[in-house]
Amino acid sequence: MSLYCLVHGAFQASWCWDLLIPYLETQGHKTVAMDLPIENASATLSQFADVVIQALPKTDDDIVLVGHSMAGTIIPLVAEAVKVRQLVFVAALMPHPEISTLDQFSHRLDSDTLKSFNYHPKEPSKLQQFHDEPDMFEPASVGKDYSEEAVLREFFFHDCQPDVAQWAISKSRSQQSMAYIFETNPLKALPNVERKYIVCTDDRILSPTWSRYASRKRLGVDAIELPAGHCPHLSHPDLLASILTSD
Repeated sequence: MSLYCLVHGAFQASWCWDLLIPYLETQGHKTVAMDLPIENASATLSQFADVVIQALPKTDDDIVLVGHSMAGTIIPLVAEAVKVRQLVFVAALMPHPEISTLDQFSHRLDSDTLKSFNYHPKEPSKLQQFHDEPDMFEPASVGKDYSEEAVLREFFFHDCQPDVAQWAISKSRSQQSMAYIFETNPLKALPNVERKYIVCTDDRILSPTWSRYASRKRLGVDAIELPAGHCPHLSHPDLLASILTSD
């Protein structure tokens, strides 16, 4: 049996896995989840990774690191420090060594927007490789205020049951750290471990087209399709558990 280490995305916390965990534990697997310090504006990717590492029990079980959304930039850092069997990216950003997420799509932003971010571009030769990629984000999601209930309902929880959506909205946290967008990822290379990417076909935030493309280009795997929105752990936990536990 495996230990599933569940790492949440932006605006969420360990509570977001509550519906998924029973599906994993009834199969005999163990789980661990933690709250990342997302309210700390200065928190870095490495600090997030340290919180995950500290939450892991000392165990001989094989570890499956599951990262949702923002956490795709974090779980490879954990895998550098801890032996894991598999990295699973769920509707997740994918890191590129020594490149920030913003670097990956900066060519699609105008100069005024980049200036407002105080963005200092890297050498064009380092960023040219991203120019052929599809848009990372769904256009309708860009620039939205995710502190607003209506926005969360439309983009995060649109395919959840109404009571689940309301519960999730009531538990949502303030996302102050933007390290997952702006920080240059400290990875030198992706860890040499098994990888799995789950693309949510009705994702209204991260483009499914980009997810399919980038999972092949960066992770070397074909994305596994899940008919769900951005938060399948809340809308379709049974389907997500089935994919997580399949070979």
